[in-house]
Amino acid sequence: MYPEFMIAPMREELTRAGVEEARTAAAVDAAVTSPGTTLVVVNSVCGCAAGKARPGVIQALAHPRRPDRAITVFAGADVDATDRARGYLAPYPPSSPSVGLLRDGKLVFMLERRMIEGQSAPQIAQALSSAFDQFCS
Repeated sequence: MYPEFMIAPMREELTRAGVEEARTAAAVDAAVTSPGTTLVVVNSVCGCAAGKARPGVIQALAHPRRPDRAITVFAGADVDATDRARGYLAPYPPSSPSVGLLRDGKLVFMLERRMIEGQSAPQIAQALSSAFDQFCS
């Protein structure tokens, strides 16, 4: 488990962009089971989260078509929430960072860590924006 002072700036990067923290399993359930689309971001301390995933998500959320809600869990800190979020992202294996888009509680798009590592933030934003165009109303 990471000390909060270490991860607070990494949390804030997404929350400043309007992504809601889901720090409990119940908060994840409430967001994901709500009607509509939910972006689920599994955040982490790794370099690809800092340089690619978080900036890519932030850029994508500026797209005109967006999910109804966006939540984030922090791997290594919000253990129960992260486990619950990863359950909704199945059948993909746990990875962090990762980003999933769910519609009415069902996974419709996924970016695993291995996909994030090989992309730039603008490429991640483009992939997410395309998914928003396809799955968000």
